[in-house]
Amino acid sequence: MLSQVTVTLAGLFLVSLGVLALARPAIVREFLLGFATTPARHYTEIAVRVAVGMALVTSAPRMAGPEWVSAGGWILLVTSLAMLLVPWRAHRAFAQRAVPRALDFLPAIGLASIAMGAAILWALHGARAV
Repeated sequence: MLSQVTVTLAGLFLVSLGVLALARPAIVREFLLGFATTPARHYTEIAVRVAVGMALVTSAPRMAGPEWVSAGGWILLVTSLAMLLVPWRAHRAFAQRAVPRALDFLPAIGLASIAMGAAILWALHGARAV
């Protein structure tokens, strides 16, 4: 149950992030530029990624496309654990270089975020109705 709530919240977050990226890009720019700016944010990002990854893996059997959902969860888990090996200052330096470049594609990121969030929500909730 908790894993399904976590997956639902992750899907809603992605949809919301995507809508904001299209409607209020300045808010999303500020949010994304805030990643890894402090050790607390670095470790919070890792913790959220681990929680969502675990939720995807444990919810996958009850979702449409369980192999894809599980694979996505494992990717989040493995990359999150790898991030634990990266000092936050290195993560911050990478983010300071990469995020401004990625923001050039904010409309595409917004659309992809909406699509991914909708797919997650459908796989968990909508697939049951089909």
